[in-house]
Amino acid sequence: MKEGIAGCLNAVKEKTPLVHAITNYVTVNDCANILLAVGASPAMCEAVDEAFEFSQIADALYLNVGTINREQQMAMFMAIRGASLKGIPIVIDPVGCAAIPSRISLIRKLSHFGSFTVIKGNLGEIKALAGVAARVRGVDSLDTGEDGLEVCRHLAQEFGCTVVATGPTDFISDGRRSYLLRNGTEMMGRITGSGCMVGALAAAFCAVSDDPCLASAAAIVTMNLAGELAAKAPGGENPGTFRAYLIDQVSLVDENLIRKRGQIECQ
Repeated sequence: MKEGIAGCLNAVKEKTPLVHAITNYVTVNDCANILLAVGASPAMCEAVDEAFEFSQIADALYLNVGTINREQQMAMFMAIRGASLKGIPIVIDPVGCAAIPSRISLIRKLSHFGSFTVIKGNLGEIKALAGVAARVRGVDSLDTGEDGLEVCRHLAQEFGCTVVATGPTDFISDGRRSYLLRNGTEMMGRITGSGCMVGALAAAFCAVSDDPCLASAAAIVTMNLAGELAAKAPGGENPGTFRAYLIDQVSLVDENLIRKRGQIECQ
């Protein structure tokens, strides 16, 4: 398992996949920088007139509904259609869907334009999308992890894709295989954008792998190990310093660190 994750990371660095991202305005810069740090190439292209054409030259598509507006909605419909025709991975991030039910309707409409490769959200968002009661505060999940893996399995079977639920323990399932990941730091919750950055990374990793479940695990392990190192660096207990260190450390994660410190359970 760790060898596969290391292989995905190395492939991103070698192939420099182009990730077409339509993401929220709060974290667009974070997503672009984290993609550059891991070795991918970001393109934050959300104009309706360009979204379809750009999806035809990209290696993966990342969609994030965190600050969705009509322009972005139309661009997402165009991009997901183009990505489906080309056959590139599509990662959807249902930010805030537990607090704003209309976003659940939007995500289901988007699924009619093309099949998702990965649905990635925090546990509250994944539970809401699956029709299970979730504890949330705005876009933040208050769920502690009970029944998380089962919810991921159910949603993965419903959509026919890989589902990722982030939290103190990260759950991943494609309906058949499941992983529990236990790296990370509480500092992730003290900055904006950590979840969005993971979604962008998942798109980059899926671009270089034909195994979305493994690729998603690789993205999360890379992010979480970087977070652990950033939190322990001088000043890493401060949110602003931690954010800067996090991007630096993502660029430094390698296969040796994954083998040595990755906490991964297969089920």
